[in-house]
Amino acid sequence: MKERHGAVTFKGSPLTLVGNELHVGDKAPEFTVAANDLAPFALSKAAPKWRIISSVPSLDTPVCDIETRRFNAEAGKLAGKVEVLTVSMDLPFAQKRWCGAADAKNVVTLSDYRDASFGNAFGLLIKELHLLARSVMIVDEHNIVRYVQLVKETTHEPDYDDVIANLHKLMGR
Repeated sequence: MKERHGAVTFKGSPLTLVGNELHVGDKAPEFTVAANDLAPFALSKAAPKWRIISSVPSLDTPVCDIETRRFNAEAGKLAGKVEVLTVSMDLPFAQKRWCGAADAKNVVTLSDYRDASFGNAFGLLIKELHLLARSVMIVDEHNIVRYVQLVKETTHEPDYDDVIANLHKLMGR
């Protein structure tokens, strides 16, 4: 599997991402992760719709908490027209607990803990930490990647305004 050393950093220290880098125009690769009830979630089996896919290292960290709360709020404004997925290595039980504590009802949290299917497929698995890099993608109803934002420094938040502006532009709104 391909490795990209220095693709992201943690507090300035370079880290290695495992998997192929995704680009705009690529078909989103297949992955299977666990939903909060441990049921498998596979992109190929999901209903066709626009999606924001946010990957975070762990919901139990301040930046990931802020990011996922923000995307939960944005999902509420999108009135069901866009599904927001947040993928992390957190166990499904921890994700469910976090959603309850954060009153997060508009974002779908998914766990890649089993075999890093998402991390490997999307090139976001941090080799040194076995966590996911912080990234936000927009995928259309045909599972084509339309936007990619890889956050270089893992401790930083993504550019939310750029994600939402691009989503509206891509959807013609």
